[in-house]
Amino acid sequence: MSKALYAFSFVLAIALAAAAATRVDTLAWAFAVALPYAAVAAFLLGVTYRVVRWSLAPVPFRIPTVCGQQKSLSWIKPGRLESPSSIAGVIGRMALEILLFRSLFRNTRAKLNDGPKLIYGEDKWLWLGALAFHWSFLVILLRHLRFFAEPVPKLALALTAIDGFFQIGAPVLYVTDLVILAALLYLLQRRFRNLQVRYISLFTDYFALFLLLGIAISGIWMRYFTRVDVVAAKQLALGLAIFAPVVPKNLGAVFMAHLALVSTLAAYLPFSKLMHMGGVFLSPTRNLANNNRMKRHVNPWDYPVKVHTYEEWEEEFHDKIAAAGLPLERP
Repeated sequence: MSKALYAFSFVLAIALAAAAATRVDTLAWAFAVALPYAAVAAFLLGVTYRVVRWSLAPVPFRIPTVCGQQKSLSWIKPGRLESPSSIAGVIGRMALEILLFRSLFRNTRAKLNDGPKLIYGEDKWLWLGALAFHWSFLVILLRHLRFFAEPVPKLALALTAIDGFFQIGAPVLYVTDLVILAALLYLLQRRFRNLQVRYISLFTDYFALFLLLGIAISGIWMRYFTRVDVVAAKQLALGLAIFAPVVPKNLGAVFMAHLALVSTLAAYLPFSKLMHMGGVFLSPTRNLANNNRMKRHVNPWDYPVKVHTYEEWEEEFHDKIAAAGLPLERP
């Protein structure tokens, strides 16, 4: 629990420092301009570094993780998605993995009952919570394009209309706001409630969850519970986007805390476990076809090695082998 408390305190300190900075012009400029630019630079450089480093890692063998029949004889039905042997199959498998978290859908839980007896069961709640969070986060991120572009992209307008389809209250209630909050709370309570997960959880695991929760809660608070000058927020966002930053006076403490948490997430993401968003595309256990029976793969980094064949070895020690009474290939 101490790791969770430290992570919560760290996130809270960032939010409070940004909120207090609204009272001092110099600090307000630092949190509203310098911090977002530094965060974006760290994000771009960090992602580039991680992707380039992964792409340069040698993969001399085909090591796809499969759970289906490999293509072999014509009368044996292969698993075209579970064990793809073609590029089309790999694309289909990757699409299901990236869009629907197919491997996580198969996640099982193990419980030791009286006996002792180990019982395996389905665990679809983790898959549902992860799927709900990632899709809600993506929709919210795309909705925010309306603050950074003028005219507003049609995609952002369409997602805003679909997200607020139910027209509950004024301002309109976005479904993704509720979904992402519920998903993050579920993922957090899972780390507290599940003893095995809590045992292996690190400070960074709690920090990422509290950071995302802080962003979600501050955004929801700004939209539904306190007044925020949307024109001033868009003026700041557009100024940052065109490298002509202007810091309006009436941004508000909650907005500054929200911006600081978002900037922290952007800077932290490339150097954390959250970078799996890019790593999944470069994972050789996912992006390679399982065609080892169809094609011989030779390690391209192999260098010439002087070998000593059995025939040469037998010829060298022929007399000794014969004297020992051991069988010889060549009498």
